[in-house]
Amino acid sequence: MMQKRRWKNVGLMRKMLSCAICTIAMMALLSVHLHGAPPYSKLPDPYRLPHPQIEIRDKILGKEQEQSWTSEITPPSVYKGPLSSHQCSDRNPNCTKLWKPPPNRNYMPCTQPSPNYTSPSESRGYLLAHTNGGLNQMRAGICDMVAIAHIINATLVVPKLDKKSYWQDSSNFSDVFDEDHFIKALANDVKVIKKLPNEIGSSMKAVKYFKSWSGMDYYQEEIASMWADYKVIRAAKTDSRLANNNLPPDIQKLRCRACYEALRFAPQIEAMGKLLVDRMRSNGPYISLHLRYEKDMLAFSGCTHDLSPAEANELKTIRDANDNWKVKDIDPMEQRSKGFCPLTPKEAAIFLCALGYPSNTPIYIAAGEIYGGDSHMGALQSRYPMLMRKENLASSEELEPFTNHLSQLAALDYIVSVESDVFFPTYSGNMARAVEGHRRFLGHRRTISPDRKALVRLFDKIEQGKLKEGKYLSDHVIESHRNRQGSPRKRKGPISGTKGTDRFRSEEAFYVNPLPDCLCQGGSRNLNTSIIIS
Repeated sequence: MMQKRRWKNVGLMRKMLSCAICTIAMMALLSVHLHGAPPYSKLPDPYRLPHPQIEIRDKILGKEQEQSWTSEITPPSVYKGPLSSHQCSDRNPNCTKLWKPPPNRNYMPCTQPSPNYTSPSESRGYLLAHTNGGLNQMRAGICDMVAIAHIINATLVVPKLDKKSYWQDSSNFSDVFDEDHFIKALANDVKVIKKLPNEIGSSMKAVKYFKSWSGMDYYQEEIASMWADYKVIRAAKTDSRLANNNLPPDIQKLRCRACYEALRFAPQIEAMGKLLVDRMRSNGPYISLHLRYEKDMLAFSGCTHDLSPAEANELKTIRDANDNWKVKDIDPMEQRSKGFCPLTPKEAAIFLCALGYPSNTPIYIAAGEIYGGDSHMGALQSRYPMLMRKENLASSEELEPFTNHLSQLAALDYIVSVESDVFFPTYSGNMARAVEGHRRFLGHRRTISPDRKALVRLFDKIEQGKLKEGKYLSDHVIESHRNRQGSPRKRKGPISGTKGTDRFRSEEAFYVNPLPDCLCQGGSRNLNTSIIIS
């Protein structure tokens, strides 16, 4: 009897326990249903534009397009799962160090002119500038034209963007940059107008190819003397027309004010750039990988490593057909051994792994169409599945205003790259150099400059089976790149023994590193630490 009674009690307790569990589960489900996420309009939404930008955007685009910037919080293709500091504590105790900026040593922007700086007096004529190259080459050229206009006491006409080069982009200055802000911001430095006065005749114009890397004497004497005969001087090209070094401090500071304060992107580009940055940040800190593995880059450089014979022949055909590319016969193995080739997607993945970045690191691909597509991206994608591009961070409707305008699309990549926690370019091209300089100016954010020449030897050993990925490789890569992370240093001068134009060409470009001209230790910061104006 006692045993039966005991079993009855056990059964009764089981039923009571089951009922309690079911009740708790039902309450939990009901709570989620009733108290889930609030409607979109009530969210403290990081993707919504701050009010000043909404006002600017509405003036430019009109109220009817308001939804195009906020209609989709996170497109379906964006990973929505939570991250726990990239699992640093579980996988790599030193992982958090990977995201910290290098020591800044208290360097701050110092771009204010000296007491001896003179504002523009009565203009002697007009400077027209026809920029050349891609977005970042044009950016540097525009800023140099601002300085040159000040030197020769000219009124600067808003520069014309390059529409005839490889990019074939029909964008005007105001499509890419905030034209009104550009004019207003430079009012105390150079008078800028939107177009030439109608009364200026063609006989009063001169076209001039300014000499590359020229200094003050050239512009104050040879170029300024042209005002005696002409009212308008047109600079046929703008790339590298001003020396990197040995210019008056006030001229160097003017270049920085032009580049980092006056030359702001157009409101619609800034707004879209902010949207992309916020969506990347929703997954935590991220890397912007400037993967220079597009068809034009490989054709120009003659780099064919990991490509098929058919692909290598296609690139050679493109190079031979381009009259602007003077060097036709290139030894791809020699190029690569000297570090003149961009890292492949596979090599970029090995490098990031060796540095210690975990596989769930969000990576933004700042690049055009990757040559070979998935066939060459597989190794990177398998190691780092959270690869993001503009196209899967934003809907086609959101990107539609920028489609078929490569300069505007490049501007979006520029913004996401400058704002990234880590910037990693696989090749030192115009965008890589421009972004690096801007990140230095904004506080020396972590920018990894791979030693391609040294890395190639390691990658080859891995392919040959002489070296395995692991602690030895990781220790070697980390140590060799300890001083290649964007920490403060003075701009590099010319390579010893070089002469003439080769000497200037070997210098580190001004816009790659504005120190010491525009960064001072212990100075007062006079600029926002973000490229995005909020």
